[in-house]
Amino acid sequence: MSEEFVEALVELEEKRAIKMAEERLDAGEDPMDVLDDLKKGMGIVGDRYAADEYFIPDLMYAGEIIEQISGLLQEEMPDQESDDIGTIVLGTVKDDIHDIGKDLVYFMFDLNGFDVVDLGVDVQPERFVEAVDEHDPEIVALSGFLTAAFDSMKETVETLENEGLIEVFDEDGIRDGRKIMIGGGQITDDVRNYVRADGYETDAPNGVTRAKEWLGVA
Repeated sequence: MSEEFVEALVELEEKRAIKMAEERLDAGEDPMDVLDDLKKGMGIVGDRYAADEYFIPDLMYAGEIIEQISGLLQEEMPDQESDDIGTIVLGTVKDDIHDIGKDLVYFMFDLNGFDVVDLGVDVQPERFVEAVDEHDPEIVALSGFLTAAFDSMKETVETLENEGLIEVFDEDGIRDGRKIMIGGGQITDDVRNYVRADGYETDAPNGVTRAKEWLGVA
């Protein structure tokens, strides 16, 4: 059923995918296994978008499927923390409407006891400034799938620095206080350096682990 579930996700067969997720959970399967397949399927969807086989409406539809299946998984996976352990402002940066990875990140952070403020997609640097000023997060998470997003991430970091909402890297490349995490399928350490982020992850569970390490709750 695992391969069929991934196939249903990749082909954007909403009803079939949701039914199969329900059947797997009803059969007592580990929700994390279903989540792994969800990430696998949506990764292929992202690849198809990059190859111009899928388009913006397809990504939006995929996001709706993620939202529904994530809701099913959350019912089977109670919060691992009784109280919020930190606040994260999350968004896909301007000029990028890719929300598949962002939605999975939201789900995993929310599941693990973080208070997540999701700004959506195509988020202007000024909107991040407003959200950071309002919510005082420990971490700002910038998502981007397109290579064009790298410049938007850099601009967002620079804007936050100019507004005094994050510290500037010291000569050793270390930032005190609030952290910047970036993520996306094409993110590398070179991109992290270019953006001047504190860390990067291409996998939502690893992002949670890094955030907990930053907050001293790992």
